[in-house]
Amino acid sequence: MRRLAFVLGSVFLAMTQANAELIINGQRVTVTSTTPTNQIFSPQNNFQQCIANLRTQAISSGVSGSTYDRYTQNLTPDYSVIEKLNYQPEFSTPIWDYLSGLVDEERVQLGRQKLAQHRDVLNRVAATYGVPAETVVAVWGVESNFGDIAGSYPLLQALGTLSCEGRRQSYFRGEFFTTMRILQRGDLTEQQMKGSWAGAFGHTQFMPSTYEELAVDFDGDGRRDLVSSTTDALASTANFLKKRGWQTGMPWGFEVRIPEGMSISDEGRRNKKSLSSWLSRGVVRADGSPLIQGNLSESSSAGLMAPAGVNGPVFLVFKNFDAIYSYNAAESYALAIAHLSDRLQGQGGFSNAWPTDDAGTSRAERREIQQFLLNKGYDIGTADGLIGDKTRQAIRQEQQRLGLSPTGRAGQQILRAFRNENAQKMMK
Repeated sequence: MRRLAFVLGSVFLAMTQANAELIINGQRVTVTSTTPTNQIFSPQNNFQQCIANLRTQAISSGVSGSTYDRYTQNLTPDYSVIEKLNYQPEFSTPIWDYLSGLVDEERVQLGRQKLAQHRDVLNRVAATYGVPAETVVAVWGVESNFGDIAGSYPLLQALGTLSCEGRRQSYFRGEFFTTMRILQRGDLTEQQMKGSWAGAFGHTQFMPSTYEELAVDFDGDGRRDLVSSTTDALASTANFLKKRGWQTGMPWGFEVRIPEGMSISDEGRRNKKSLSSWLSRGVVRADGSPLIQGNLSESSSAGLMAPAGVNGPVFLVFKNFDAIYSYNAAESYALAIAHLSDRLQGQGGFSNAWPTDDAGTSRAERREIQQFLLNKGYDIGTADGLIGDKTRQAIRQEQQRLGLSPTGRAGQQILRAFRNENAQKMMK
């Protein structure tokens, strides 16, 4: 389990105190930093001069001089993106918190509505690319909450700033130039090109280079539009998964039970073995059904994944899990997509509980916690279900007041304490 897990659009940032990995649409960008968390960023270069100097590189990448001049003549920097790149959060999200916020009843119900609403398109997508509708919709739901949260940063401004300041400028320059090529072709307008601070955009949060490689015009209007066309976005997501190795008719994996005392020290997603091998070691499906069914055979290869150790849910995962993993290169992220896709097919939660006495909360429950804090006078913004630093600090203070361990977690323990306290007040 990486230290920290959070998703902002299509950007998964896994950080330690000394280094960071920016993993976007399967592209790993390693950056190093000793920047203190509280250091305020100050620009080192002249932004306009930097942009002028990049013109030759842009032209050599296929951007016309007139296009470059048009989109850079009034371009100004946004140094808040550098602060986000340097951000080193102290809070580490347990996987049960991560999954409970991404795969909750609210998202499952909305996902089922989207499946019904876009059934015809999704059927055509599944027939064309071999990826189930539920998997495509699961990506859509986790990436942007079905298009509701796609990001508001102007891509040219964000990527232009990252091209001239901070770390990994060469990587972001490539995305900056790609954005201009997209605009140059006329698929999208500058106003449409808004997304995350690191450049991911659209319903399923493609980076510009991923868009250039894998976006498709599925609605036949002559433009590959992942912003305004749900049809193009869903088909492009399926195309991404197919190109990353999705095997039609095969599962991503399933939860299993392992024999007591079985060592898993050398096991993992990459260390795949035949199902016959897992059978011989006594591994069985968690629901008691046969390990080998459907299109699986004894020779089918799967890796054993235990994200919280042997005392939590354990899974056998196949190549389709790897395809999902490639979208954001994090096992917790891939498990969220896989689990949500199962829930959209009507399956329930995991059979085995996570090894914690303080289970995670849904987004609705997190909003409830935040409302308690707002009612107590804490300045945490709005009750949006997104747990940030201000909310965690307020929770720590309340946990200390209530005699609880000051973890800062928005878990079931603090929720129960708030509910009990509120009930007692109402009885007086």
